[in-house]
Amino acid sequence: MELKTYTYDEAYDASVKYFDGDELAARVWVSKYALKDSDGHIYERTPEDMHHRIASELARIERKYPNPMSEEDIMELLDKFRYIVPQGSPMAGIGNDFQVGSLSNCFVIGLDGHPDSYGGIAKIDEEQVQLMKRRGGVGHDLSDLRPKGTPVKNSALTSTGLVPFMERYSNSTREVAQDGRRGALMLTVSIKHPDSERFIDAKLEQGKITGANVSVKIDDDFMRCVESGEVYRRQFPVWSDKPEVSIDTDARALWGKIVYNAWKSAEPGVLFWDTITRESVPDCYADLGFQTVSTNPCGEIPLCPYDSCRLLAVNLYSYVKNPFTDHAEFDYELFAGHIAKAQRIMDDIIDLEMEKIDTIIGKIERDPETSEVKETELNLWKKIRAKTLKGRRTGLGTTAEGDMIAALGLRYGTAEATQMSVNVHRALAVAAFGSSVQMAKERGAFEVYDAERERNNPYISRLRDFAPELVAEMEKHGRRNIACLTIAPTGTTSLMTRTSSGIEPVFMPVYKRRRKINANDVETRVDYVDESGDKFEEYVVYHPKFIDWMRVNGIEVRDDYSQAEIDSLVARSPYYKATANDIDWLEKVRMQGAVQKWVDHSISVTINLPADVDVDLVNRLYLEAWKAGCKGCTIYRDGCRSGVLIAAENEKKKKDASKAEKDGLEPSSDSVAQPLMLKRPMELEADVVRFQNNKEKWIAFVGLVDGRPYEIFTGLADDEDGIFCPKSVSKGKIIKAVDDKGSKRYDFQFINKRGLKTTIEGLSDKFNPEYWNYAKLISGVLRYGMPIDQVVKLVNGLELNSHSINTWKMGVERALKKYLPSGTPANGQKCPHCGQETLIYQEGCLICTSCGNSRCG
Repeated sequence: MELKTYTYDEAYDASVKYFDGDELAARVWVSKYALKDSDGHIYERTPEDMHHRIASELARIERKYPNPMSEEDIMELLDKFRYIVPQGSPMAGIGNDFQVGSLSNCFVIGLDGHPDSYGGIAKIDEEQVQLMKRRGGVGHDLSDLRPKGTPVKNSALTSTGLVPFMERYSNSTREVAQDGRRGALMLTVSIKHPDSERFIDAKLEQGKITGANVSVKIDDDFMRCVESGEVYRRQFPVWSDKPEVSIDTDARALWGKIVYNAWKSAEPGVLFWDTITRESVPDCYADLGFQTVSTNPCGEIPLCPYDSCRLLAVNLYSYVKNPFTDHAEFDYELFAGHIAKAQRIMDDIIDLEMEKIDTIIGKIERDPETSEVKETELNLWKKIRAKTLKGRRTGLGTTAEGDMIAALGLRYGTAEATQMSVNVHRALAVAAFGSSVQMAKERGAFEVYDAERERNNPYISRLRDFAPELVAEMEKHGRRNIACLTIAPTGTTSLMTRTSSGIEPVFMPVYKRRRKINANDVETRVDYVDESGDKFEEYVVYHPKFIDWMRVNGIEVRDDYSQAEIDSLVARSPYYKATANDIDWLEKVRMQGAVQKWVDHSISVTINLPADVDVDLVNRLYLEAWKAGCKGCTIYRDGCRSGVLIAAENEKKKKDASKAEKDGLEPSSDSVAQPLMLKRPMELEADVVRFQNNKEKWIAFVGLVDGRPYEIFTGLADDEDGIFCPKSVSKGKIIKAVDDKGSKRYDFQFINKRGLKTTIEGLSDKFNPEYWNYAKLISGVLRYGMPIDQVVKLVNGLELNSHSINTWKMGVERALKKYLPSGTPANGQKCPHCGQETLIYQEGCLICTSCGNSRCG
């Protein structure tokens, strides 16, 4: 039977209605999760179609086992994203026969026997890209690679150390992530490794390791040395009792470098490795292949080699009875019942993954290449299949923590809210492990279950103390899944649940936008008239659950609240002082540590900090994370990536210039990096650039110094979501302004048709805050004089998941290409038509001088 297809507009319009007018949620669903074939034909009109697809497949697996859930039972859990939400790969892949891919979100790889040869390095590289081309994120550890300067038995004589191989793996990720494929990589190394300091510094150099996240595996001995001021010994091999290399290190100095670099550039993250392995239930089976070696790219799933995990999130907000009232309470009974079913669904997804892996293996075997060419990929999937069946690992997690806390009348970041979160996640752990024990009775335990091995594991001991009858049943019957729980990032998932994301607080409960009034609009209110006479109405944008709070409290949801009224509303709500920028960051770390005690994998959390915090706060946050029992910690300081150091490049150029002078030569203007102007003038001449992406109108304001781009602001220019500037305006000034409170903003000023100065205030506030952060990154590298073609290449290489941000990325590229002199070579890029490296920029377009192929935009 031929399947019905839908146009993008048909699916989008129907999905906007499904999401009650939420255009972003509709756009994300259609672009990422609606069923499509390789030609882009869409086979699902709304998420309801997708949920039926998923429920049908899960029910098919359920019928293999006793006491199966029906398709209707499963659909009730999935419908409207209310209770249970498969994340990422499972949502896109279950029941999707159009693509040969995996349902796993993430993998970790690593070879037996601590290999340290080029053969081992190359093998890991190939395994990494083979997984990424099937949609998987990948993590692996570099601690087995010998440090810089140690002897090797080849023509090089000494090792180059870790950093060149970090670049290799990063470049492979960037390569596989082109043309719509996904690539995400985590590289880790033990702090004990002699090259750990080089690893820590590796991403500070401009353009280096852009295709990987990096985290340092830190042991308790190192942290105790940091506290006491004692010397810490680094060595290679890191695991050996008789190391070949030993270095005594000032632990506090090395720790200071980790903290400073995280403050400066948001990396490296820290992984408290002794906490991870001590708490890990799978590590009770380390000698049977389950020794944890690294994590997935977001850090929420520490894994052993060739293991993988699939993610599913439970919407916590939906379990609050009477939300935002004095009678609000958490429905633990409904929650426990749904968690038991969610864990069953996670186990069903493993069976579906086995079918997907068998399809991948079958395709590889049928491919026309020789067996020698196919050997690595074939063996890779066979190892993953075997490890998946052996442990049946799951990744059951949550989203909407911030909204749940607010709905219960608590304030995120307080001790009371933290205790509530602990209670919920403890209940989740008991229900999930109880479900896994019940499945062991009905379906069989995971292959290597041994109660005696787990007896002294801290996590199992904690579970035994709280639920002794459950653990007694587990010791008698076993458990279906070697490990069960996590808390992952839920960016696009939370857009569709229309809640806060993961364990994070709400980003912003309410803000204002402006839309243009069309001539045929009725019952509109004119709030603003521009110099062209166009009229605008201002309206308020609400976080969906903030609307719930307003309605419960009898507050009218209106579009015409003033900013003062908005501030007053927020101050009356449970979201007051509970957003990402308002919370007590140390309390957030303590909350993560407290919740972590009931999550057997890990928790992905980023602590978002304002730009003006000092390095000492990062030091205190990282120390508190270790003491609180967190398994890892990552911080992001607003705008920190825009100031990435380029010291190595500058030093090289200084040396080249010095050498030229010694040789009696005049150093060229290109010999030494010349920042345009590090201190920004109060006013900059500016160009206005307009363009269109996917039927959306966009606008860019490009600040100039001597005709060269110095900074850029860009975003939607349509009536609803962005900024309006008369089409006749192509030039003006960007003016740095400071208000009475000392807050800085950037205004755009132009001369209107009547010769009068007209100012658009607060460019930095007009666009999506997410665009603003990335714009600061681009402006930073422009300010330091990076060549425009390299900036374009940098923007093109940004690996962003959101459809709207990728559209922003395309717009920035278009805007900047206008400043490339015609004939500028596109170094390192090949023509997609003839394969030659003969591309040049011509009036903002890429043109191949060999075959004439061109691409604009």
